[in-house]
Amino acid sequence: MDKLDTWLAAQSSRRRFLGQAALGGAALAAGPALAQSLVDLHLPGGNAGRPMTSAFPGKGSMILQRMHPPLLETPMEVFDRDVFTPNDQFFVRWHWADIPTSIDVDTFRLTVRGHVNRPLSISLAQLLRLPRVEMAAVNQCSGNSRGLFQPRVPGAQWGNGAMGNAKWLGVRLRDILDFAGVKPGAVQVRFGALDQPVVAGAPDFEKALDIDHAHDGEVMIAFGMNGEQLPLLNGFPCRLIVPGWYSTYWVKMLNDIEVLPGPDDEYWMAKAYKIPATPGANVKPGAKDFPTVPINRMIPRSWVTSLGEGQAIAFDQTIPLGGIAMGGDCGVAKVDVSTDGGRTWYHTRLGPDHGKYSFRRWDTQVPLPARGNVRLMSRCWNTAGVAQPMAPIWNPGGFMRGNIETTNITAS
Repeated sequence: MDKLDTWLAAQSSRRRFLGQAALGGAALAAGPALAQSLVDLHLPGGNAGRPMTSAFPGKGSMILQRMHPPLLETPMEVFDRDVFTPNDQFFVRWHWADIPTSIDVDTFRLTVRGHVNRPLSISLAQLLRLPRVEMAAVNQCSGNSRGLFQPRVPGAQWGNGAMGNAKWLGVRLRDILDFAGVKPGAVQVRFGALDQPVVAGAPDFEKALDIDHAHDGEVMIAFGMNGEQLPLLNGFPCRLIVPGWYSTYWVKMLNDIEVLPGPDDEYWMAKAYKIPATPGANVKPGAKDFPTVPINRMIPRSWVTSLGEGQAIAFDQTIPLGGIAMGGDCGVAKVDVSTDGGRTWYHTRLGPDHGKYSFRRWDTQVPLPARGNVRLMSRCWNTAGVAQPMAPIWNPGGFMRGNIETTNITAS
């Protein structure tokens, strides 16, 4: 028995999460056929039609943004059913198209190296024997809602569905770092994955966190999602969970952890996913040469989900209205709604609190101002006192949209 096994034997639980049959591996079929039906994402720049597909393994009906690498968006009606997004309709976003189509769980190893006293090579069986934690947290793409930016910016033209909320089961990154023994002077921790670039010389996808953040006890290595095995398309066999931060840091198919004695100056931290170092990451369209910082914490957002864009309903004096909200890097404090374009606001009832990083349901009964076109809005305040602004931001990356969103319906 090596030192890692000796340590694991003293760490309490030997419970198994994944059954032996489930541990046999996961496979990804290549080249799914496109579905013929289309969904309208109502993007202001046009070209808003997207095919719906259920051809990807482990996934139900999804909005297809791109096939290689897979970019699958969650339909908005899914978010009205539950605050937890089902695994088979949880959004998918990969950076490189060379994704393993199967994982040998017996030979898989998670390495821990760099500025540590004890480099590690952790098997999946060993990872499963560590003390476990579970946390509800929203995973949201940095470019969620990019397709709503005006003027339009390049990149995946997501609607609002490049996000999802799940109960993540796994182990604390802190526990693994403590066993490896982080040396004095460590500055950051870099995370690598199994997906590979398809162009020679392109940089491996890697992200980094400051050492104190990586060691805060909230950052997780997850192997479970909503009570089930982590799906392959969402990062099987394990992925990083960085609660309250955008999903570019939630590295999927995590297989390498490197403790660094200095800042990560590689491409994905030094050049990619940079936002303006301005309030709200906002600059004027066409602006250049502004200072930037790596994208980081999420901001509060909310949506109407009980009615869809363009939906026609029967007029009544009052109607039920519901939706979801997120506080970003802290909890949801309150949500108000408007049916007259923001002139009048009404309070909502918040549903159960599943934790500060989770979606939270809101519901209310609101008056309709008149027959005809009605503009529905929801506005979230988080527990830090930050509220969604009325005006949308703009930046060339199409990152961090968080303004009050409008759902237009017709009452007749």
